[in-house]
Amino acid sequence: MSEFHQEGYITTIHGFYDLFDPEEHLARLEKKLEEFSKHMCISLLLPSLYDEIHAPQVLENIIDQINRVNYLCSVVVALGGAKEEKEFREAKAYFGRLKKENRDVKVVWVEGPRVRQVFEKLQEQKIPTGVPGKGQSVWITLGYLFAAEVSDVIALHDCDIVTYDRLLLGRLIEPTANPNNDFEFCKGYYARISPTDMEMKGRTTRLFVAPFAESLAIIMHERHHHVLEQFFRYHRTFRYPLAGEFSFLTRLARAINIAYDWGLEVSTLSEVYTRLTPKKIAQIDLCKNYDHKHQELSEKDANRGLHRMVVDIAKFYLNYIRSHGMPVDDAFIDMLQQTYYSTAISFVKSYSDDAESNDLAYDRHQEELTVRYFRDFIATAWKQARKEKEGTQITSWNRVIYSAPDIYDDLLKAVERDNE
Repeated sequence: MSEFHQEGYITTIHGFYDLFDPEEHLARLEKKLEEFSKHMCISLLLPSLYDEIHAPQVLENIIDQINRVNYLCSVVVALGGAKEEKEFREAKAYFGRLKKENRDVKVVWVEGPRVRQVFEKLQEQKIPTGVPGKGQSVWITLGYLFAAEVSDVIALHDCDIVTYDRLLLGRLIEPTANPNNDFEFCKGYYARISPTDMEMKGRTTRLFVAPFAESLAIIMHERHHHVLEQFFRYHRTFRYPLAGEFSFLTRLARAINIAYDWGLEVSTLSEVYTRLTPKKIAQIDLCKNYDHKHQELSEKDANRGLHRMVVDIAKFYLNYIRSHGMPVDDAFIDMLQQTYYSTAISFVKSYSDDAESNDLAYDRHQEELTVRYFRDFIATAWKQARKEKEGTQITSWNRVIYSAPDIYDDLLKAVERDNE
């Protein structure tokens, strides 16, 4: 983006390269990363569903782009949705094409019997491991990377990015891999504009997370709860808090709890907030535009689509508030719903004006209807939060090894055996 605004809380790394020659920028970027990789191991973690290997128009390009870089020492796939061994073997062969000289490739079969034995051992020790999903897959795969003891920097991105190229990967990694700065965590951001529909995407970020965090910041300010106000102002600093792309130092990754549901991204930002000073946190403009698969609203089913996503995110924030000294009751939720709604409607007006000036299609009526649904989903999140006292975070691996000191050996053996 051709602007240079800094919020002042964390560092924003803009996409100035786009004003000049992106190809020259890519060449210089990869040269730097190759130099960094001589002194550190940079790993890439790819959460992938088995079904995604049957979407070649997307995943084939991702594999091709990754194979053009030479600075990764390992690629580890967190494979979910593979119920049978033949499916795992198919996925292992598919991702095996990423293996090259000086680069190891492993596929963690999350539903496989050997990895499931690791889960069972942890559960016997009364260590919560969440429920199957992206968060759980990421958590167990991070455990394998820690057990292997080779990674200094870990980057993570999804496998459904339609507009993926290796510039995105390089920019995602550079801030945390660069020994000349002080960043330990870097979050990606980008524009989400459909080139075919000529309209804004990213409804959950635009219409829920941004106005919801803003509403909570306003409420905490009015109630003089400045600790929580600062927390929500921090979340508002991120331009795309639900982006699935981030990189971090391994020592930080070992220490953070991982949410097993759709709260994964906001939970990760919260963990980083707790453990790092702002000067060690960055966000970076990854690409001109970003497109991936889109979720349905699913207004009548709380277990699917944006409905489930909004509920999980709201539930995380409500649990965070309660765990930091703020009582939550039905009256608070009613007030929060009203504050969110009025705030979100003002956001809709801003999006409408933005779209109008940029000749984008914008269905303001539908956006306002979506805000109404999201408002009602907050009540659903509160009902669930009252029942789930433990929250939705899986404990950090630094904590796990105190209760199960030999778990790394078990996990390492399980993954190595699966990949023989």
